[in-house]
Amino acid sequence: MNQRTPTLLYIDDDGALARLVERGLTRRGYRVIHAASGEEGLECIRRAGAEGGIDVVALDQYMPGLDGLETLEQIMAIPDAPPVVFVTASQDSNIAVTALKAGAADYLVKDVTGDFIPLLHVATESALRQAELQKAREDAEAEIHASRDRYAALAAERELLLREVNHRVGNSLQIIASLLHLQASSAVQDEVKAALTNAMGRVAAVAQVHRRLYTSQDLKSVVLNQYLDSLLEDLRRSAEGNRMSRLTLKAEPIEIDPDRAVAVGIIVNELVMNAVKYAYPDGAGPIHVELTSHGDDLLLSITDNGVGDAVKADPRSTGMGQRIVAAMAAKLDASVERDPTHSGTRIVLKFGRVPASPGKTSTAAAG
Repeated sequence: MNQRTPTLLYIDDDGALARLVERGLTRRGYRVIHAASGEEGLECIRRAGAEGGIDVVALDQYMPGLDGLETLEQIMAIPDAPPVVFVTASQDSNIAVTALKAGAADYLVKDVTGDFIPLLHVATESALRQAELQKAREDAEAEIHASRDRYAALAAERELLLREVNHRVGNSLQIIASLLHLQASSAVQDEVKAALTNAMGRVAAVAQVHRRLYTSQDLKSVVLNQYLDSLLEDLRRSAEGNRMSRLTLKAEPIEIDPDRAVAVGIIVNELVMNAVKYAYPDGAGPIHVELTSHGDDLLLSITDNGVGDAVKADPRSTGMGQRIVAAMAAKLDASVERDPTHSGTRIVLKFGRVPASPGKTSTAAAG
């Protein structure tokens, strides 16, 4: 595969020296263009810029009109300008420092006989390599930025899709909960009404999580106090709502992941409905839900002042609530205990803010 012949623009008002440079670098594989002034050199660069026709520039310091440093400054202002090797007859090192600070890729001292041409060849080769490395670095950085932009766009699209999914799932589950509510309201048998109300509460617990995620800025967490407040409001509007007039909530604004929030919601639903069914045989009574944090652990309690252990002998108890609470407690890696000092029934769950390590066991107690 043939490589393209690199083109050197030599800017110098000394025509004789320019011819020596042309002969010397042509033998070394370069195509040399001569510009007799800074203005002419700038025009050559601008004219060739769109096609990338000039690969490297050798720029003399002392010229009529624009001198080398002034020309260098204007070259550096051209987009995608070629690298510049600054050439001067002066031995003053301050000029070298000034040229390099202004953007020159290299610097060398010339003579009138052309002995500097081998050094110019080395300097142009070095400048071309530096330019290639710089271009490769810029291309890599541009690709990184483009990849980040693509990732950000995909993440935003994914978040939008997740919101839409949560919205649709929440709406669908809410419709199911509403249908169960209507069915429970029209049921004649108390057992059927209670079963449908329980089912409605379980569906509503899941639906509320999806509704929270749809409206939240963070799709990875649910704020439990807001979630539980909405969940208990759903229960108050249920077929058993007249027995929940004294249902209260005290909860801290604690964030956990959606899956664990569902488990918390289902547990609250089961234990509240358990209290509604069994704690107050003669009517409604206070039921209190409380969520607090203790270090890395969370404490969730559901308390009533009802008949207490009498629930164990109630023939209506099927044990379904107990099994559901036990399953959800296992999902949370939670311990579930009945407070023996409370005159009614107080169930306390203790679980971590984040999932515990595998192997931890949990116990559950519910009617």
